[in-house]
Parts: sequence; C-alpha cells; structure tokens
Amino acid sequence: MKNIAYLSIIAGAALWGTTGLFVTRLYDYSFTPLEVVTIRLSFAAILLILYLAIVKPSYLLIKLRDLPFFIGTGIVSIAFFNYFFFTVMEQASISLAVVLLYTGPVFVAIISRFTFKEAFTRNKTIALVLMFIGCAFTVGLLPTGSLNASMMTILFGIASGFFYALYSIFGKYVSGRYHALTITVYSMIIGSAFLLPVTQIWQKADVLLTAPVLANGVSLAFFATVLAYVFYTTGLKTVESSRAAILSTIEPVVAIIIGLLVFQEIISFWQFMGIVAILGSVLLTVERRATRRYQQAKAG
Repeated sequence: MKNIAYLSIIAGAALWGTTGLFVTRLYDYSFTPLEVVTIRLSFAAILLILYLAIVKPSYLLIKLRDLPFFIGTGIVSIAFFNYFFFTVMEQASISLAVVLLYTGPVFVAIISRFTFKEAFTRNKTIALVLMFIGCAFTVGLLPTGSLNASMMTILFGIASGFFYALYSIFGKYVSGRYHALTITVYSMIIGSAFLLPVTQIWQKADVLLTAPVLANGVSLAFFATVLAYVFYTTGLKTVESSRAAILSTIEPVVAIIIGLLVFQEIISFWQFMGIVAILGSVLLTVERRATRRYQQAKAG
C-alpha cells in the first residue's frame, strides 16, 4: 500500500509538471496570463465540485468563519502565484518559471519563523543561501553577470514562489478542520469568483468555446490540477507530508523535460547547477521537518 501511495504522489506531482504544456498552447490563442489563470481556476472549480458532489459531498461543507482563510488561499495565493508563474512562462520559458516557483518552500520556512514562531535552523539557513545561489545561476547573474531574462520577469518568478508559499501559510490555519480537497475546491471557487469579473473572459466566448481551446483548458484543469490534487492527497493518507514534499520535486523535473523536448528550450551548464541548488534548498527544508518529527516520535 505504501508503494502505491508513493506512486500516487509521484503521479500527482508529475501531472503538476505538465502545466506549462497546456498554458503555452492557450497562449497561441491570444489569451493573457491572467485569462489563462481564470480558465484554470474556473474549469478546475467546476470539475472539483462535480467530483466531490459524487464521491464525498461532506467535503463541500465549510463554516463561514473560515471564509477569510479560503480567500487567502484562493485569491492572495493561488490567483496571484498562477498569474506570476504563467507570466514568466510567457515572457521567458517553462524551465525558468518552474525553477523560480520552487523557491516557495524556502519562503514558507522564512514566513513560518514570524507567523508560527518556528525555529530558523541551520538547515533552513543553508537552504536560504542555496536558494539565492541557485537563483543567481539560473537567471545568469552568476557566473557571468549577464541576465538571461529581464529583471521584471525574474522578480515575477520570485513573486510566484512567494505567493505559492502563502498557500501553506493560510492553509495551515484550516488544515486541521478540513480535508485537503475541501481547501483546494474552495480556493478554486473563490479564486475564480475573483478573476471572472476582473478578466471578463466571457467576452472571448467565441474563442474560448472552440474545440482546441476547450481541449487545452479542460486538460489544464483536469490533468494538471484536479487529477494531480486527487493523486497527491490520496498518497498523503499513508505518506507523511515531509516525505511527500521530497517526492513532489519530480514536478520541476517533468516541467523542464517538457520545456526541453516539446518547446526546444535550452539549459546551460550553469543554469542546470542553479536548478540543482534550488532543489537542494527544497530538500533541506523538508528533510529538517521529517527529522524533527522522527525525533519527537522517539522521545514520545
């Protein structure tokens, strides 16, 4: 059963890694990054509501007092991180976008130090240094000092990691009261409810309802969002979250492979070293949590 759970988590993370494949296709039809985010969240919200209504209707019940936290996960985190993430894909590459997004776990460690008073350990300090070094190599600042993307694009990539991290922060306040899928579905509902009037995407209905756009939009929502979350949360039932976080690093690997093979993106040796450094920083932050929990269990 545990091997199946591991495979489930890997499958979910790998499906997240296919996001760029569908996003890039939607750009071919003149959708903006914010409109693509709207498509992803709206379609995913509909699919998740249908799925939970059939499989587990009780997961659709929440208390109104928790609504501010879902606004945090849905608007402040998911809507914004997807916007910055998709913008970097549009302006630079899938590889750069996903690597900078993966600065998120280190931001979680930093923010948790102030919000939840979690200790900022030696491993977290090393992770922070590795993240900065990795980013510097990935964007070209090291070793040549010549950026391979605009400063605004790089800042957008780092912003995607920051807002991605906020999902864990807001979600932590309600994670003890709701299933992960409940948090996900309401984040999608609230995020899409915010974006629909902002983008007024219905004005592009003539393009939106064409077969290629619907195919990519539904695929983005179903494969890279809903199915990914279902696989991932299913695996979490028997695998601890810290170990799952390590397994989920397959996501950037899949995304980079898609960028290289499908879109002929090129990664230099130094960019590759930057990617390794950033993934190393992620592993340091999650490994520390796993070690701490193991020690606490032994002490108990």
